[in-house]
Amino acid sequence: MKKSIALLLAALLCLGGITAFAASEADIAATLEQAQALATDASLQKVLSAGQLVLGLDDAFPPMGYRDEKGEIVGFDIDVATEVAARLGIKLAPQPIDWSTKEAELNAGAVDCIWNGLTITPERQEAMRISLPYLANEQVVAVRQDDAAQTLADLAGRTLGLQAGSSAVDALNANPDLKTSLAEVAEFDDYLLAMMDLEQGGVDAVLIDSIVANYYLTIKGGQYRLLGESVATESFGIAFRKGDELLAATVEATLLGMAADGKLAEISTKWFGSDVTVLGK
Repeated sequence: MKKSIALLLAALLCLGGITAFAASEADIAATLEQAQALATDASLQKVLSAGQLVLGLDDAFPPMGYRDEKGEIVGFDIDVATEVAARLGIKLAPQPIDWSTKEAELNAGAVDCIWNGLTITPERQEAMRISLPYLANEQVVAVRQDDAAQTLADLAGRTLGLQAGSSAVDALNANPDLKTSLAEVAEFDDYLLAMMDLEQGGVDAVLIDSIVANYYLTIKGGQYRLLGESVATESFGIAFRKGDELLAATVEATLLGMAADGKLAEISTKWFGSDVTVLGK
């Protein structure tokens, strides 16, 4: 086992130009376990030859990936992916996509990966090659500050908004008591629209990722608040096409290196005020 792991790691280091890192054998084994297709899998060589990693994202999902006041795509995931690409000697090419058709975009080859606060679910693991988790998340409910609701039960008979094609849909479906208690579920193309509708009173609440909700609470001051109960706990991962094992394993190995040398913590602190990542921990 030690010899095969070392050989696989050495191959990745040579092919990807990854800086060596101090990680446990268990971490390396878990990362490279499925990279046995080195001889036939051209996914890594494809992005190296192109000189870029095309990253599919919803560009209205702050603080993971979104457009700033200048219209430039920024965010935590963008900073992390930019560093990964730099360590591979290539550039990052963020590509906005329709989040509700993200699997089709990936499988059609429009993007090399989907990397934008993507929740790991069994269904997505069946359809795509999902990376190791790198960030923890929850599905929480945001309401207006002056709303009387304090618990999930208080949403009975009211309208709940969420993003179409998001893990919030799965979380709600997994909570039938909550879902059936609602008067209506309104789906939006992105959370920016959902939160704007909440602000204007179009919906009574929004089921949203805690990472994104806390961002809105920060920029909107006391306009919103969160109910004390979460609907689901989750982890974020990166999605690749099934069969693109070498690319996925190389990105994972690079991320483990960033976790080991402190770069991942540095980027996390920039965006969240502390290291909230879970990779390699």
